[in-house]
Amino acid sequence: MKQFTTLTVLAFIALNACQQSNHNETATNTLQPSVFHPEQFTGQHPEKKPKELVSASGDKRIDEYYWLNERENPAVTAYLESENKYADSVLAPVAGLREKLFEELKARIKEDDSSVPYFKNGYWYITRFETGKEYPIFSRKKGTLDAPEEVMVNVNELAKGQSYCQFGGFTVSTDNKTIAYGVDYTGRNLFKLYFKDLVSGKLLPDAFDYAGGAEWSNDGKTIIYDTKDPVTLRNDKIWRHEVGTDHKSDVLMYHEKDETQYAFLSKTKSEQYILINCAYTQTVEVLYLNADQPTGQFKSIRPREAGFFYEVSHRDDKFLIKTNWNAQNFRLMETPVSDTRRENWTDVLPHREDVLLDGLTVFKDYLVTSERKGGLSQIHVIRWSDKADHYIEIGEPTYTAFLDNNPEYDTKTLRYNFTSLKTPTTVVDYNMDTRQKEVRKVAPVLGNFDTNNYQTEFAWATARDGVKVPISIMYKKGLKRDGAAPCYLTGYGSYGASYDPYFNRDKISLVDRGFVIAIAHIRGGMEMGYKWYEDGKMLKKMNTFNDFIDCTEFLVKEKYTSSDRLFAEGRSAGGLLMGAVTNMRPDLYKGIITGVPFVDVITTMSDPSIPLTTGEYSEWGNPAVKEEYDYMKKYSPYDNMKKGNYPNMLVITSFSDSQVQYFEPAKYVARLRDLKTDKNVLLFKTNMTGSHGGASGRFEKLKERALEYAWMMGLLGMDGSQVKQ
Repeated sequence: MKQFTTLTVLAFIALNACQQSNHNETATNTLQPSVFHPEQFTGQHPEKKPKELVSASGDKRIDEYYWLNERENPAVTAYLESENKYADSVLAPVAGLREKLFEELKARIKEDDSSVPYFKNGYWYITRFETGKEYPIFSRKKGTLDAPEEVMVNVNELAKGQSYCQFGGFTVSTDNKTIAYGVDYTGRNLFKLYFKDLVSGKLLPDAFDYAGGAEWSNDGKTIIYDTKDPVTLRNDKIWRHEVGTDHKSDVLMYHEKDETQYAFLSKTKSEQYILINCAYTQTVEVLYLNADQPTGQFKSIRPREAGFFYEVSHRDDKFLIKTNWNAQNFRLMETPVSDTRRENWTDVLPHREDVLLDGLTVFKDYLVTSERKGGLSQIHVIRWSDKADHYIEIGEPTYTAFLDNNPEYDTKTLRYNFTSLKTPTTVVDYNMDTRQKEVRKVAPVLGNFDTNNYQTEFAWATARDGVKVPISIMYKKGLKRDGAAPCYLTGYGSYGASYDPYFNRDKISLVDRGFVIAIAHIRGGMEMGYKWYEDGKMLKKMNTFNDFIDCTEFLVKEKYTSSDRLFAEGRSAGGLLMGAVTNMRPDLYKGIITGVPFVDVITTMSDPSIPLTTGEYSEWGNPAVKEEYDYMKKYSPYDNMKKGNYPNMLVITSFSDSQVQYFEPAKYVARLRDLKTDKNVLLFKTNMTGSHGGASGRFEKLKERALEYAWMMGLLGMDGSQVKQ
């Protein structure tokens, strides 16, 4: 089942077709005046109600907008709605451009698209879309692809009459007769688990709330699932349910009482064991249950220890363990299932100082690992019998390659995906014996897109402490590096989540208008290994913000762009990044787009009732610890704002967001209106029905993207026409 965590990294970067030339004659070579006139409208200024906040060490802060966290207060929703109206009034000059961009983005989508089928337990599984429909359809075919289609779940039907619908994934029973699937209609990741008889096609009466994780036992009738604490939304309980029985009689199998840990479910590829992964960031404990014995007791593979991380797979009579035990970049070990004490762990792949072991999948004859070296991903194939190994060649300067769905155990075929800033996601079936590649699908991009019309680079900026920071860059061939091009720079830098250079067809609309697209692979992710993460968290978090600023200055110095036409964008923890760099160097950017931004760090981390807080003490710090409180106070965007000039800003949130509460950006914008002394545009848009990821439908998401692009183009005085050659 699909899990929902904060490690949802928001990356995908894009491009599109045109011909080479010696110089781009674009509207951006000579800046035009902004089309916006915010002074013609009345900005919003909510009431101030000062509240004193006192830390454990006695430090005092005043929050004049603390009251905006009163979700049920009509004055709060009135304020958010008034900001939406204000934003729409300011954006009126680009209303036509927004519509044009939406139609342009939509026109690139092959609306009746479908996935490459994968085979599992006697069936081919397919995900497809129909023309004009917002949501996917999940189906299967028995035995061969010529067999009749069985529609398991049509999410379009589930979404009828709903303002928001998030499908939470599905799992099919081992006897292929029953499907369990999750749906959230709230936007707060509050999922309900439904069951459908795949033989009769009828929905079963079993239905109940769950957290997002569910795994079938091997008897075909028992399912293990998780639930959340109703206040903190922390996955904390694991239950056993037998289909057809009263949900109220479900058996509690495990309760995670440590408020800093979450309990996530998974099942080994061998189908032999159901796992409880008690984790959030570094500290991990894994418990296992034989899937043939669902009424048994979960057993711990190794008790938890602060800072000790491990993940578990299974092969034959052994558990395979990816761990940081004496291995900062992780190593792979194995231990007998019969005795998992650490003294029985032996190396399969030893630790390597220059290679991060990212993930793995196990086959009967092969082990395949995903790794990172020098800022780039790579796929490593190792034969079990003699340990003969090789890496799959990719062939672009900046790219990402990752393992696809590989549910079959006894097969020679590995399925992986490859993509880059200029290459649409490509699905490849790879014969691990012969090393032959078969391209199964290239994600379609309608229109005149031609990957050969774009240039990618992998550059290195020198940070202020001498560390080399990688940057992925893409632009249209023929670009003259004279500083005249607008630039769209993104970053994240948290939770060890690497911001990979994925293709994104939406950004073709920027590149075809002369934009340079760039990703700063800053510390806090794991692009350069686990140390890259550790050097961008806790008491080293300032490195994340400094790296982004130094990457920005590199792009300006090397004349990819200039500050008066450079836009930065980040979401969630990337929104924290945007808030910090806005305070530190507001002069560097023409505009900032910050989505669902985590900007009130101290107040949020001081409230253990807020979802995700307690699990993230090891990421940001615990405000009850003075040293950690003092360090957070150095960079927390809401606490470091001051009177002065700020760049143009577009702040976006969702009222139902359970990961970054709406009131953080709401307070941030209110305080910013008080302090800014410039006449730049400050807009705040709240999706009143969306979630952390915004709207749920694939076309509705495009409307949000069109707004952002039109805002940037309006600030540059661009009319939205394509680049002239």
